[in-house]
Amino acid sequence: MEDLSLHILDIAENSIDAGARNITITVCEDTAADLLSIEITDDGRGMTAEVAEHAADPFYTTRTTRRVGLGLPLLREAAEAANGTLTLRSAPRAGTSIRATFQLSHIDRKPLGRMADTIVALIATPREIDITYTHTRDGKAVVFDTKEVRRQLPGELLNSVSALNIVREHLSMEEGTLAP
Repeated sequence: MEDLSLHILDIAENSIDAGARNITITVCEDTAADLLSIEITDDGRGMTAEVAEHAADPFYTTRTTRRVGLGLPLLREAAEAANGTLTLRSAPRAGTSIRATFQLSHIDRKPLGRMADTIVALIATPREIDITYTHTRDGKAVVFDTKEVRRQLPGELLNSVSALNIVREHLSMEEGTLAP
């Protein structure tokens, strides 16, 4: 995966598969601390301590459809390549939280990518989920919450083409305000 936004999409899709109804995605860029942090938290099934311990092992998966699970191992590899870390907290029936950190200026840090497209892809799923997305850069913030969008577009399905286009345009514009 070339962009971090694709890692975020993969993890959030796993959250949906784990029954999450609420997903929080937080991206924080702190140039003074030279730190990029990404956190994805959900209220899904969660994992036992044993499963959580092995979750970043590429040859361990609880899925029956394939024998490898590469999402977390690839994100861990990307974080470590940029002097960062990956941490996972999870408990059965309590959801999961994954946090990856990166040295912001590191030459091997992958670009964040197109977060607007990532959020739109998650909203487009046939299941109704609530997503809260916050992206901060040096004190400036973009906050997006599907609950608020539903209030602003009453009667409109959030995953309709017209609503998704509005969300993509809005997020792309907002993200542009964070550029250095």
